[in-house]
Amino acid sequence: MIHKPIVSFLFSMAALTSTAVAAEGQWQALPDKAPAPADNPTTEAKITLGKMLYFDTRFSSTGTVSCFSCHNVMEGGDDHRPTSIGVHGQVGGRNAPTVWNAAFHSVQFWDGRAPTLEDQAKGPPTNPIEMGMVDLDATIGRIRAIPGYQPYFTAAFGNKGDVMTMDNAAKAIAAYERTLITPNSAYDRYVKGDKKAMTDQQIKGMETFAKVGCTACHSGPAFNGAAQLAVGQGFFMKFPTFPNNNPYTTQYKLTEDLGRYTVTKQDSDKNMWRVPTLRNLTYTAPYFHNGSVKSLDEAVRVMAKSQLNKELSDAEVKDIVAFFGALDGTFPQQTMPMLPPTPGDLLTGN
Repeated sequence: MIHKPIVSFLFSMAALTSTAVAAEGQWQALPDKAPAPADNPTTEAKITLGKMLYFDTRFSSTGTVSCFSCHNVMEGGDDHRPTSIGVHGQVGGRNAPTVWNAAFHSVQFWDGRAPTLEDQAKGPPTNPIEMGMVDLDATIGRIRAIPGYQPYFTAAFGNKGDVMTMDNAAKAIAAYERTLITPNSAYDRYVKGDKKAMTDQQIKGMETFAKVGCTACHSGPAFNGAAQLAVGQGFFMKFPTFPNNNPYTTQYKLTEDLGRYTVTKQDSDKNMWRVPTLRNLTYTAPYFHNGSVKSLDEAVRVMAKSQLNKELSDAEVKDIVAFFGALDGTFPQQTMPMLPPTPGDLLTGN
């Protein structure tokens, strides 16, 4: 985990780091395939099962909430709410991060409490606000009670022993989510050699993005600073880094949620957050962990002041926003899965 002394060093060296990135041509295209762990290789059978579970509201206590409810893969992979709505209309405390390109994060959730996609998939079902199941046994029990799922688990994990487990359900969901990547953006084509892929303004915005210091945090293929880290290690930064004499701190309540501290209870983790991806930002308003900022140009101004203690000109903001548009990638086509029928005696209670 990156702690305060390193954060201070990184930001003091931001201009040098960013200039070096731009000068040495170290801009990286998104891979065409997401990496999978050795204990969960991606297969078509897992993807098929995982997609079904991702869309299935029967994973929730009320039978009304699925992964898709908060992470809409028919558009930006989020729900466009400041914070998400779960079972019984309860409102969560954080903005739903996009599921697109989540496979390239070093850790999952805003506070990094899940090291892998597999671990992340086990979180929402038992969250009392999100899906509201009493425990993971109850969650997989709901799926076990649907006979039509058995052939899909068998196809994905074989027929030796009990394969309808929560671990396997999480592996299947993770396998599906590793297909949710968006390569071949204008930026990707540009860094691969097609110098006409980006507009002049987008190129200028990329140069401005590096010059002002944004790449101190937002580097790597997914612009989430995780290219150099092993999965599970986590890349965290303090936000806001400059909270004092910053009108945005109060206006957007940037310090009320203590971030990773809520997980570790270590003072050094107060207001520390996993660095989010910058890909497909035009699809994922509102912005930040609390969904407090509605527009992308305002988000750029907030970040410049809060992270770099800089105030950008309108022209600089417009150029950076134009560059972000070049990070919108090609979305793989999504179709709704047909789910197994619900047995008449399956109750929707916990």
